[in-house]
Amino acid sequence: MDRTILVVGLGNFGKEYENTLHNMGFLAIDKLASKFSKSIKNAECRALTSTFQFKGNRIVLAKPLTYMNLSGEAVKSLVNKYNVEIEDIIVLYDDVYIDRYTIRVREFGSAGTHKGMKDIIDKMQTQKIKRVRFGVGQGEGILTDYVLSKISSKDMKTFDRVFDVFAERFVDYLVDDNFMEFMQINAWSIEE
Repeated sequence: MDRTILVVGLGNFGKEYENTLHNMGFLAIDKLASKFSKSIKNAECRALTSTFQFKGNRIVLAKPLTYMNLSGEAVKSLVNKYNVEIEDIIVLYDDVYIDRYTIRVREFGSAGTHKGMKDIIDKMQTQKIKRVRFGVGQGEGILTDYVLSKISSKDMKTFDRVFDVFAERFVDYLVDDNFMEFMQINAWSIEE
């Protein structure tokens, strides 16, 4: 086995959070799991996970069971358990400062206003964590109300197409092991 790649989708568990904009990470990781015909249901390290081999690497898909703002606890536990190198952590989450239906991939950087990513950076003590951000755009009114709002069925169909593109490109990344090429997805967005 070459290395362990930890892919973490951020979100909040519970019926009230299902299919909300703030759960883009959960929705994206579910699409990725589906792409590999896997289920994310193994409980460990304060997360639900699916672990499998792909192209000589161990892949760990994870959904933290902590609330969003404490995601770093689960990530740090998984990193320690699986001996994951910092450069092999990839976090998936929503971003209100990116246009709706747009994907942005970065190799490192600050968390911006995202408290889940901020907690991961704080717990791992580095900003050098790869991330894939799914644009949800800026809504009207109070930010927390907006990101916790339910996604309409029409919007879900469009986001599902976004997740399809992400999953395809992510598999390409795992095959080619070229994150710079994977970052070229930044030029991609979908219209309603």
